Amino acid sequence: MKAIATTLPEVLVIEPQVFGDARGFFFESFNQRKFTEITGVAASFVQDNHSLSGRNVLRGLHYQIRQPQGKLVRVIAGEVFDVAVDLRRTSPTFGRWAGELLSGANKRQLWIPPGFAHGFVVLSETAEFLYKTTDYWAPQYERCLRWDDARVAIDWPLADTPILADKDARGLSFDEAEKY
Repeated sequence: MKAIATTLPEVLVIEPQVFGDARGFFFESFNQRKFTEITGVAASFVQDNHSLSGRNVLRGLHYQIRQPQGKLVRVIAGEVFDVAVDLRRTSPTFGRWAGELLSGANKRQLWIPPGFAHGFVVLSETAEFLYKTTDYWAPQYERCLRWDDARVAIDWPLADTPILADKDARGLSFDEAEKY
């Protein structure tokens, strides 16, 4: 397992060591000791989530203004473009974003620390998305940053108009959104 830097130093791609042969493959999808060793993050995960979405579904950009969640995300089937946006006012990367392709084929994960908004768009016919969180879901503190905010200017790889949940369609602009 190794950590690979993204354009945001604290958002890391986690690449597992995959052992494969004619029978298939095996890899450790999570090992607390190795995760801490390669990232320097001593995260404690309290909740696992699993979603299934179709092509062009865009989920996010979500965050919790209180009880912020660190997330370790991965795709077990299909492909997504996964995005993190730094919402920490005191950060040198405040307002910037990083995006990575995650897929069942590349088996990569993305570590998104607390203080970041998170979202993804499905590029394949369907995608199954799994993620661990460092705090529990607290709907009263959940916020949504607008996916197409002009100031953040995420370069989403979209072929069509994305399919959004109502709450995501009502996301706030970067200037209006609460920040850390």
